[in-house]
Amino acid sequence: MRFSTITTLITAAFGLVAAAPVEEPPVQKRAPAAVYSNCVNPNTVALTFDDGPYQYLYDIAGVLWENGVNKATFFFNGNNWGCIYTAANKAAVKWIYDNGFQVASHTWSHSDLSTLNWDQLHDQFWRVEQALQRITGATPAFMRPPYGSYNNLVREVAGARGQGIVLWNLDSGDSAGISVAAQKQRYTDIANQHPSSIIALNHETYASTVWEVLPHAITTLRNAGYSFVTVAECLGLPAYQSVGAPQTGSWTC
Repeated sequence: MRFSTITTLITAAFGLVAAAPVEEPPVQKRAPAAVYSNCVNPNTVALTFDDGPYQYLYDIAGVLWENGVNKATFFFNGNNWGCIYTAANKAAVKWIYDNGFQVASHTWSHSDLSTLNWDQLHDQFWRVEQALQRITGATPAFMRPPYGSYNNLVREVAGARGQGIVLWNLDSGDSAGISVAAQKQRYTDIANQHPSSIIALNHETYASTVWEVLPHAITTLRNAGYSFVTVAECLGLPAYQSVGAPQTGSWTC
């Protein structure tokens, strides 16, 4: 006998009113998600930061502002380096959003999405979407698959959830552990090559990214004639599927 049937019988026998289960809203069938690794607007660069919220979040924003940049995109996990629902992390995510930076999904637990089935993928997407909705009121229109790993099933799930998949055409190399000098050189090299646009992959979790690489990247790219935008702006698309009021509550991972 199914659990739901047992619950119905028990509640009927004792005259109780059963609480409605909390479930993920149904998703509609849509076309597979588009995959982006370049901007459509020329001479733009979208600086992106993965794997947060983390302790350097405020520092990254400070360095951006100190260098005259007020646009960047943060791809947040729900429970990777830490739970997004801690008081400190909720405050940080809300602060980033309120200050005009774009927030987007990096999935719940940073799993390799290409190894997951349909239900597991929806869980990875839904849980971080729900967290961002609760904290900021916004439903993200973009996601980045951990490790850049995706397949057709991931595209189908992202499409069903109304999200575009964002990759990059410049990897700073911070997560691979390359030297600060080598990371800086990557920014110098791409500025010299001068592609029409750049989506740059960085991570929130490295102090050297914040204090050493980021100032160099900004100066180098600005001197090459690029302007700094969010991912949504570089693609000419809305950053969010919907925007509403944030919620108050106590949630756990």
